[in-house]
Amino acid sequence: MRYALFTGCVAKGAGRELMNATIFSADRLGIQLNEMKDASCCGAGVMDDDNHFLADTLNARTFSLAEEQGLDIMTICGTCQGVMRTAQTKMDNNPKYKEKVNAQLKADTGRVYAGKVKVKHFYQIVNDEYGLDNLKLRVTRKLSGLKVAPFYGCYVLRPHESSDVKVADKPDYLEKLISAVGGTAVDYPEKQKCCGFPILMANKSNSLQLSGNAIVGAIKAGADCIVTPCPLCHLNMDSYQPEIEGMIGEKLNLPILHYPQLLALALGASLDDIKANTHIVRPNNALKEITA
Repeated sequence: MRYALFTGCVAKGAGRELMNATIFSADRLGIQLNEMKDASCCGAGVMDDDNHFLADTLNARTFSLAEEQGLDIMTICGTCQGVMRTAQTKMDNNPKYKEKVNAQLKADTGRVYAGKVKVKHFYQIVNDEYGLDNLKLRVTRKLSGLKVAPFYGCYVLRPHESSDVKVADKPDYLEKLISAVGGTAVDYPEKQKCCGFPILMANKSNSLQLSGNAIVGAIKAGADCIVTPCPLCHLNMDSYQPEIEGMIGEKLNLPILHYPQLLALALGASLDDIKANTHIVRPNNALKEITA
């Protein structure tokens, strides 16, 4: 199995632990990754608000880079996945618009987007293509006793027409993956809601309140940690957790893990391998029994 790896911005910046865990996990699973070092930012939905044509053209360039390699794209960011899938759906469903984008792309770069590449998140690849039965055979450390709260994030589920998670009202991708590595997935209403990151710069208090709601909901459900496939959700719930605690007047101290970190732990990674010491809320205590 081989994919063109679209890292997104966070995994090479504020969330480098995500990149470490991804490389570790892919290596243990035998998945080959060709990092797309020439790809641009997906726009994170922000660029689309200002200039959707430019955003779509930049993403079409990224698609053409993967098509040149003959590989599908693997992303490790829920926001990147959602933004790119939306751009792709928009172009694929409107040939005239796709032609317009390609005309600009060819004029600027000499490239065209043929429409052959697929954009998939790492967790989807593990679930749908690698297979849970094969994953179970690779697990060297069962995460028995670990209660994990899945948090999907907006762009994994929405917009529905471009999401590969078809049962948007009751998703179970993350739950299946948590169970496959021996953990227990806990259910709570906030798992499908927004973490607030998209409005962080415009309305910080409301943004952090949304993250706080999710963390409190997970704690009430008995979770030892939250796992998310989106590093922007991770940033909002981990980096700002001390500020959230001050805002709501309650101590939370709930670790937030990237999905590849959870996977890496089950595949034998140490806390150092997944760079646990880079988290604001260190997961050491929550994971001490399974990593002892």
